[in-house]
Amino acid sequence: MNRLIVVSNRLPFALDSTGEDLWTVTPATGGLVSAIEPVLRERGGTWIGWPGIAGKIPQEPLAKATRNAGYKVVPVALSETERDEFYYGYSNEVIWPLFHDLQNFCNFEPAYWQTYKEVNNRYADAIARCAQPDDFIWVHDYHLMYVAEALRERGVSPDLSRLTFFLHIPFPPYDIFSKLPQQQRLLRALLQFDLVGFQTRRDVRNFIQCVRRVMSEAKVLSRRELQLIRFEDHEIRVGYFPIGIDFDSFEKSARSDSVEQRAQRLRATFPGCQLILGSDRLDYSKGIPERLRAFRTALERYPELSGRVVLIQIVVPSRVEIPRYHEFKQRIDRLVGDINGRFSTSTWLPVQYHFRCLDREDLLAHYRGCDIAFVTPLKDGMNLVAKEYCACRIDNDGVLILSQFAGAAEQLKPGALLVNPYDIEEMADTILKAFRMSQVERSGRMKRMRHVVRKENVFWWVDSFLRAGLQIGTRPPRVSKRRLATSAR
Repeated sequence: MNRLIVVSNRLPFALDSTGEDLWTVTPATGGLVSAIEPVLRERGGTWIGWPGIAGKIPQEPLAKATRNAGYKVVPVALSETERDEFYYGYSNEVIWPLFHDLQNFCNFEPAYWQTYKEVNNRYADAIARCAQPDDFIWVHDYHLMYVAEALRERGVSPDLSRLTFFLHIPFPPYDIFSKLPQQQRLLRALLQFDLVGFQTRRDVRNFIQCVRRVMSEAKVLSRRELQLIRFEDHEIRVGYFPIGIDFDSFEKSARSDSVEQRAQRLRATFPGCQLILGSDRLDYSKGIPERLRAFRTALERYPELSGRVVLIQIVVPSRVEIPRYHEFKQRIDRLVGDINGRFSTSTWLPVQYHFRCLDREDLLAHYRGCDIAFVTPLKDGMNLVAKEYCACRIDNDGVLILSQFAGAAEQLKPGALLVNPYDIEEMADTILKAFRMSQVERSGRMKRMRHVVRKENVFWWVDSFLRAGLQIGTRPPRVSKRRLATSAR
């Protein structure tokens, strides 16, 4: 591999205006940045993405933000209309809900698709300007599924030998995917990549099923580790690569004195209670109302829980300016108020609700201090909260209640208590099971999960994907004369 070119919707930092000619730079956090940045620095490379502001990109703060990055940063500019129709529109009002099996939330506005293609074309232009033959191009997530098609159709980069894509969210089954008006065009676009990666085996099966049903000219060949699809005049490898976390970093931080002290203060605030943690971004895919209803049902059914459990529900604000999200928050607020109004006593408030983002140390203290993690998305590509909780359980205790529809369930099922987030009664019963679980069983389950999370960490994920991509051999250009003539017009 020569250089690595990472292409994502967002750059590893965000610019934000604080006044006329005044800007702040906020570094991005999370596993993707911490895993990929060292690779870019070591091998040399480029990160292409949007800096988070609509309109003209200021050069001075951008240069300042990237001066010591160790790799090149290429910003992609979006107008306010493009941001609204590409990001808020097609990406998050069509693909996001549909791929999470929530098609009732979709808004299939035709203009969104046109803007989605236009913005993907702009990303393709940015790739073409800086890419060289034999570069490893790694495109990320649902915002940019059309990029390879844009490159091929426009004829701007027919000699790139490794053009790869990873989807961080789930891929839906055919009966859901078939509702997408652009189903054939989107599949054709994905089949222009050389390697397409997913989080789980289930996502791969769903993708293959859709290809077989929609793209009759594509031929699917079975392989042990990677599926092979022949389409038009090339081959596409398809595999699953479950993303991990930086286990060592979480474990080391969880052992720090400051985190330990915060965790002790948290436990001391609720003496005699087992603490149950829910931590989610404000989004309808996370199953927060269902979780609250299950907790309410558990309190109704099992008097032994009264005064002995506390649910700490953290909701990180997200897209609150969108009416649907604002209404969703109000629904959560009402459920919390109902539970606390019905069950609280003079010494016990069953739900501790925080609508804010915790700093890292405070979050890790909650991971360490809470006896049970309640992670119940309706659908999730992976859900790293479950893995972070396990990494921080340095005493090998704690119980993880996990949705069977989270991607993490495939790896953590030997130790987690798997639930159907739509089954309120089952989740209520599982709360009681977790509450009653012996220390011996808790320890055995947590050790198994920690072993998996430690072994299959975020660096293992990067390495496994890059290795799969490097199996792709150099191939001849694949842009037809007809397409080149069309793009020239």
